[in-house]
Amino acid sequence: MKHMEPLMLASESPRRRELLEAMGVPFEAVGADIEETEEGAPEEVVLHNALGKAEKVLSRFPDRLVLGADTVVVIDGRIFGKPADQKDAERMLQTLSGRWHEVYTGVALLKKGFRRLESDRTRVHFVPLTAGDIDAYIATGEPFGKAGAYAIQGRAGMLIDRIEGSSSNVIGLPQALVRRLLIQAEFNL
Repeated sequence: MKHMEPLMLASESPRRRELLEAMGVPFEAVGADIEETEEGAPEEVVLHNALGKAEKVLSRFPDRLVLGADTVVVIDGRIFGKPADQKDAERMLQTLSGRWHEVYTGVALLKKGFRRLESDRTRVHFVPLTAGDIDAYIATGEPFGKAGAYAIQGRAGMLIDRIEGSSSNVIGLPQALVRRLLIQAEFNL
């Protein structure tokens, strides 16, 4: 039986909203404040956090299909979530400068009798950054609230010269994976 009600997005992220809108998916966005973890293997972390967000919203809307997602940046085995402050953003960008890193997004799609958890991984390469480049980028305010202190769809796009994998995954929601899961859930696309 096809789903007719809009999908519940367990996120207030403008980027995730834009990606779902671009897919033509009808949805309602609801915040899901949970205690996120950054402890463990990257794939486990994003799946744990995505599931926690989806379960929180499902508990409020038990008859709906709920999508939760979580994204982290990983380099040298360390997880970079959202920067705490300017110094943290500076440290992250210095570490990413001239190097490859990985972006993981965990996706949880839940409804009564249906549960899918999957993740996606994309490799991203930054051009070498000068201290001036980093200061100028931080001054835009864009690094704050973003995993790894950057937004590939914004000004940081000009700081990235190579990408292997899904660009929508780096933004925060791997669209092809989400489409496949929605089809499995018999959501009316």
